[in-house]
Amino acid sequence: MSAAQDNTMSNANARASRLKSRFAALKAENRPALVSYLTAGDPDADTSHRLLKGLPEAGVDIIELGMPFSDPMADGPAIQKAALRALENGQTQAKTLEMVRRFREDDSTTPIVLMGYYNPIYCYGVERFLDDAASAGVDGLIVVDLPPEHDNELCEPAAQHGIDFIRLATPTTDAKRLPKVLANASGFIYYVSVAGVTGVSAPTPEKLKGAVAELREHTQLPIAVGFGIRSPEQAATIGRFSDAVVVGSALVDCIEQANSGDDAVERVHGLVRELAESVRSCRETREEAIS
Repeated sequence: MSAAQDNTMSNANARASRLKSRFAALKAENRPALVSYLTAGDPDADTSHRLLKGLPEAGVDIIELGMPFSDPMADGPAIQKAALRALENGQTQAKTLEMVRRFREDDSTTPIVLMGYYNPIYCYGVERFLDDAASAGVDGLIVVDLPPEHDNELCEPAAQHGIDFIRLATPTTDAKRLPKVLANASGFIYYVSVAGVTGVSAPTPEKLKGAVAELREHTQLPIAVGFGIRSPEQAATIGRFSDAVVVGSALVDCIEQANSGDDAVERVHGLVRELAESVRSCRETREEAIS
């Protein structure tokens, strides 16, 4: 076996275990994961790299990195503007993958999930994209506009590259649809807490708790809850009955409101530290039935 082949296999083994290992470790700690979302290249390449690099130290357990797209139909105004800022500053799919590669030079354990839409992946070339993503150290994909009926286009090839394909379940996913959604899912299930786009409405904890409990009856995968979670208090409440809490728009807002790159880094990492402390504080009040 050549050195290159050996390195590829080592990367694949590490990649395949990162999400599973992280959730197992957090289960042992009896706490949920804090998952952060940022758009790659927002507000610019250098600041985006600094933001990404500092997330684990600030308290993030799993990183979702958005792949900028000109028509992000599932995203609210904050993330739409973030995508446009990134694209206007020259962010591309290749540069997003290079960000992951640079991140892996210093961090081989924090899972990274790329989130976005199928069009940029299709234009890049599916096989080329998966090869490059696997090589860079990507752990999973969330592609919001590619339904299970098209699993042969990306989901199944991703599995062959050792990359998890995370599915979205929503309040409108009924009992007939759910088995299709879960069939080839891996890594974790992303439960969309509210109907609509990201960052607009706040979730209702009582309804969420019941929805997550019902979803657990159909899957053994960890369940992450996102869309509309903005504050440490919300994160702690939802973390009591979920396996992960996803915060995105609130962090992206910090970037938009910043006066400079340094200010953006300080604002984002500051909020992450508050969220992390809050999520870790809910250990004692976690539901006994958490998987």
